[in-house]
Amino acid sequence: MNRSDLIYQIKTKKNFLCVGLDPDMTKLPKHLVQEEDPIYEFNRKIIIATAPFCVSFKPNTAFYEAYGLTGIASLEKTIKFIKTNYPNHFVIADAKRGDIGNTSTMYAKAFFNRLNADAITVAPYMGRDSVKPFLQFENKWAIVLGLTSNEGSIDFQQQKINGRELYLNVIETCASWGTENNMMFVVGATKAQMLAEIRKIIPSHFLLVPGIGAQGGSLADVCKYGLNKDVGLLVSSSRAVIYAASGKDFAEKAAQEAKKVAEEMASLL
Repeated sequence: MNRSDLIYQIKTKKNFLCVGLDPDMTKLPKHLVQEEDPIYEFNRKIIIATAPFCVSFKPNTAFYEAYGLTGIASLEKTIKFIKTNYPNHFVIADAKRGDIGNTSTMYAKAFFNRLNADAITVAPYMGRDSVKPFLQFENKWAIVLGLTSNEGSIDFQQQKINGRELYLNVIETCASWGTENNMMFVVGATKAQMLAEIRKIIPSHFLLVPGIGAQGGSLADVCKYGLNKDVGLLVSSSRAVIYAASGKDFAEKAAQEAKKVAEEMASLL
């Protein structure tokens, strides 16, 4: 999906919600456990229920890889279901890959060509040759880890080098490798006030913002400091939406939660 199409979907729907698809077998509704593919069936119903209230889906690949080949098959089926039935939704493979160039190229082929994801999250620690291979695919995106929402981000990302936080250097440097048409950055919602400084560096790039809902980030603060003329945000909510209920009405409750967030987004726009 290209930038213009993504912006059109956001402005047409008046929301920028990304629903995280993080299926944990220990949390799935018990009536799904007997299904041939419980993970896929859970995802399928969540997708159908929440698609009217979001513009993006983000499967975290760890929640599939943990179950081996069957989990990978569930991931492939999930993305195919979205692409077949909701082709205008932006699909992010939250894989946090990053390795030497030829390995990154194979990761890119796996997620872009094989799985047909629109974007993949990328760890930039190894430098430009680990990120650039993801930028060589038309209408595909690398979403670089900029400032994450976890407590441990203080260990490296927020450390100062020559008086400036490392994450600012990372974002500025990485932005020079791609463009606003093929690169986004992850910035955690729990670090919302830092978005103001980040926007000085990358005023036009899209930001993937996890951390609202279960992690306690403020959507209003994210919008206050992070919105740009094209909206420029994909705000992700996973657990608060997909685990809104654990009974047979789990999909209906997920839809209600997604709708609530979408309505708040519309009001903030």
